[in-house]
Amino acid sequence: MIMKAAKKVTLIIALFLLLITGASSIVITNENEYSLVRQFGKIDHVVSQSGISFKLPFIQTVDTLPKQILLYDLSASDVITSDKKTMICDSYILWYINDPLKFAQTLNCSIPNAESRLDAIVYNSTKNIISSTSQDEVISGRNGELSQAILDNIGTSLDQYGIQILSYETKKLDLPGDNKAAVYERMISERDNIAATFTAEGQSEAQKIRNTTDQEVTVMLSEAQKEAEILIAEGEAEYMRILSEAYNDESKQDFYSFVRSLDAVKASMRGGNKTVILSPDSPIAQIFYGR
Repeated sequence: MIMKAAKKVTLIIALFLLLITGASSIVITNENEYSLVRQFGKIDHVVSQSGISFKLPFIQTVDTLPKQILLYDLSASDVITSDKKTMICDSYILWYINDPLKFAQTLNCSIPNAESRLDAIVYNSTKNIISSTSQDEVISGRNGELSQAILDNIGTSLDQYGIQILSYETKKLDLPGDNKAAVYERMISERDNIAATFTAEGQSEAQKIRNTTDQEVTVMLSEAQKEAEILIAEGEAEYMRILSEAYNDESKQDFYSFVRSLDAVKASMRGGNKTVILSPDSPIAQIFYGR
């Protein structure tokens, strides 16, 4: 009986040790993480695919690192523009680990260590870009140009840590409260001056166009009037030539004189009095007498 009991205890202990050994050899990697398998403290290999894998029990250990996109909110800080104006910059970045082996070797698998490096590098890049940019350019660059310039300035400096920045965004990029109103007034005044300059240039150009047009119209009217006078003179000359040909013989001349005399009499009768008194020797009376 004692022997059988001892065998059962030994079997149970063996099964227990086997379960512990089997459990310690299994590595479960989630979809949103990396598994770093260490052997005697040194990284032996990295598991990037989610699922179950295996390691040497009791000899190898496992560390995990996040595989998803991470957000780091930088502290608000003062920056100085190229024209010596102070501004407050409050920003954040989206980043991820693209090389878990480098990350572990340089930052000891520590997210806080990574954020400390990111804080220093991103702040220095922000300060360098803004210090070479005027205040007006900083304000007008909020449409993405400033963020892109900061990312370009960071470049590949984070590759040594196995880190990649996806996006840099500013939550606040504004003036200190004590000089904000004065700066806005100055900017408004500058924009007004620019607008006034454009308006004056436009009015000057419009006046030039009007003067040129008026001159062209005057020349065209003068030429048209000249042509009209020439045509009138030619018409009158043609009219006189036709009359001269029409009344070239004596009978036609007498008829023409008769018609003109009637016209003269008609023109002399005005108002209600239609009586014309002529002397016998009047040329008109002689026409009526048939002389």
